Formats: sequence, structure tokens, C-alpha cells
Amino acid sequence: MNPNADQLWRGPRWALAALLAVLGMLGPFSIDTYLPAFSGMATSLGATPVEMQQTLSAYLFGFAFMNLFHGAFADSFGRRPVVLWGIAMFTLASAGCALSESVGQLVFFRAMQGLSTGAGIVVSRAVIRDMFPPAQAQQVMSQVTIYFGIAPALAPIVGGWLFVHLGWHSVFWFLTGVGVVLWVTNYRYLPETLEPEERQPFEVRHLMRGYWQLGSSPRFLLLALASGVPFNGMFLYVLAAPAFLGQHLALQPTQFFWFFMLTISGIMSGAWLSGRLAGKIAPKKQIRHGFVIMFVTAVVNLVANLFFDAHVAWAMFPIAVFAFGWALMVPVVTLLVLDLYPQRRGMASSLQAFIGSTANGLVAGIIAPLVMHSTPALAAVSLGMLCIGLVSWVYLHHHWPEIGRAVQ
Repeated sequence: MNPNADQLWRGPRWALAALLAVLGMLGPFSIDTYLPAFSGMATSLGATPVEMQQTLSAYLFGFAFMNLFHGAFADSFGRRPVVLWGIAMFTLASAGCALSESVGQLVFFRAMQGLSTGAGIVVSRAVIRDMFPPAQAQQVMSQVTIYFGIAPALAPIVGGWLFVHLGWHSVFWFLTGVGVVLWVTNYRYLPETLEPEERQPFEVRHLMRGYWQLGSSPRFLLLALASGVPFNGMFLYVLAAPAFLGQHLALQPTQFFWFFMLTISGIMSGAWLSGRLAGKIAPKKQIRHGFVIMFVTAVVNLVANLFFDAHVAWAMFPIAVFAFGWALMVPVVTLLVLDLYPQRRGMASSLQAFIGSTANGLVAGIIAPLVMHSTPALAAVSLGMLCIGLVSWVYLHHHWPEIGRAVQ
């Protein structure tokens, strides 16, 4: 924690949480805004459904790759420069998407967006731990998750309206405008929370030692899997939204927001409860509660989809409850990751995000296209994603029972 934290930010804590949340929201906002326009974009660009799916996977793989470096750059050059350069690159890439005349151009600029948006979520996590002690950091992380949930709920509404009334190009011009506003806001208000004497040398040998230290740590890898992979249990449905909502549930693009509203309500309520529990119960107990909720919900969802045809009256609710369980435990797991190596919080945040986003990219590019046309298959893969995280946590708990035991 930065010893000068009180001088770096004199405003209310919620305002800093909101600023950091907006940085983290840029990634999911860039995904969910253009989903309602998928069919229109495919017709306009003469693209197949598989080619359109690659615009999503290109973004996610770009996001995953650059996440390896955002945190290392932030540990060496400071938090502010990485954020400002990332937002600038995102803004230019969004304009490129709007001007694209072929699906190949769109895939390229979507990859550029992915390479840049990770800066916000990676650096914002490090800033939180720079500024707050453990219990307060969990509260702020939970507040960030609450605000974070607003973007995916609004994004499909905004994207659907823009697509219907102004065409698909307007979706990316809108994202360009968002980038401009975010750059100006962070230039004016985002504090530099990493003191010069705390910065790590930017040398290849030093960076490789850091990556090896984290990448060879079973505790780090298991925590990263426990936090990142279960997210795909609900993210799979976001990726498959055009098929799941449009085909299986027969919703119009402008009605997609019901699904996102329910899911994000689950995230926001889970994050709110996580913040309320900060410092009151042991972190590992809170993590266990989250996994139990997700596991029971995923099993019920699979059984329901095996025996009944998916219907709008019930098919969206299990994903919302799953999201509640995930949001209840993920702020705690994230802080456990950051505190394993306090001198390399930026790099730890980078590698954690890399593991999660690599899983996201694999699900988007390979798994989602294979299972999106079957609701039982979607439910089975959702359960499988959860089980990877659950097994990782159980193994960690068995071999290092002291992790997360103390109330902070």
C-alpha cells in the first residue's frame, strides 16, 4: 500500500471506485455493445457466422496477449502512462472498426481494441491495492464490480438502439466517443499511485524472472484458475447471445437487454454482498459460499435443459444466480492473487487477467461456435468451466490451507 495514499486521493472512496470501475468496464462494454448488430454486420460485410465470431475471438485473444505486458509496464513506468496510452489506442481502433469495409479489416481493428482495453482492468486492480489495506481493498473491489456491472447491462441497449436507428457503424463511432471522454477524464483525475522508488527495472532479464516467479508458482496459478475460468460459465452465454437469445428464446435484438439486466443484477448483488462481508468472515469461507452457489445452480441448469425445452420464462434466471455466486467470491480471490507478491502487483494482475482472458478467447473462438446451437450443450460446458475453477480451489485449499484463513 502506498504510504501517501491519503494525499493522492482526497475525494470520497466511492468516486475513486467509480473512476477505476469505468476503466474496467471498457472491455466488456466493447464486447456487449456490438452483439445486437451481429446479423446486420454480417449482411452488410458479406460475412459468414463463423467469420463474425472471429471478430469476437480476435478481440479476446488480443486482450489476452497484451495482458501479459500491461502490468509489467505499469510496474516499471507507473500506472497513469499505461492507462492513457491504452485508452488512446482503443479510441483509434474503434474509429478503424467504424470505417471498416470488409470483415478482414474489422477483425484487425477488433484485435487492436483487444490489445488496448486490458490496460484499464489490469491497472485498476493494482491501483486499488496501492491505495487501500486488505479489508478496505475488498470493499472497493466489490464497489468496482458493482459499477462494472452497469456497462454490460447498458451496452446491448445502446448497441441495439444505435443499430436499429443509425446502422452498425454508429456503434463503433459511439465507442470512439467513449474513448475520448475516458482519456480526458483519466488525464485529469487518475492519480499516480506507484512511487518512483517502488518501480521495477524495465529489463528483459528482470521481467523474465518475474514471469517465471509467478508462472511457476502453483498457488498463483491455482488462484488465477479459480477466479478466471468459472467466469466463462456465464460468459459463454454472453458469447452465444445471438443464438441463445435470438434462436432458442426467440427474442429480438432490442430485447437482448433483459438477459443482460438479469445477469448483471446477479453480479451487482453478489459484489454488494461481498463488500458487506469484508472483514467479517474469513476469505476462504466467502469463496466457498460462492462456489457452492455456482455449482448448485449449474447442475440445476443442466438438468432443466436436458428435460425441458429452453423458454424465456425460466432459461435466463440460472445464469443470473450463477453470476451472483461468481461476484461473491471473485473480489476475494483477486486480492489473494495480488497479495502473493506485493512487489509485482501489476504483473500479478496481468498474468491473472491473461489466464482468464485466454480461457475467454478459447471459449469464444472454439467452444461457443460448437455448442451455441444446443441449450443442453451450453449448460454442460457452463458446468465444466465452473468445475475447472472449483477443482483448482479445492486442491489449493487442501495443500495450502492457510491461504484465506484469516479475517483481514
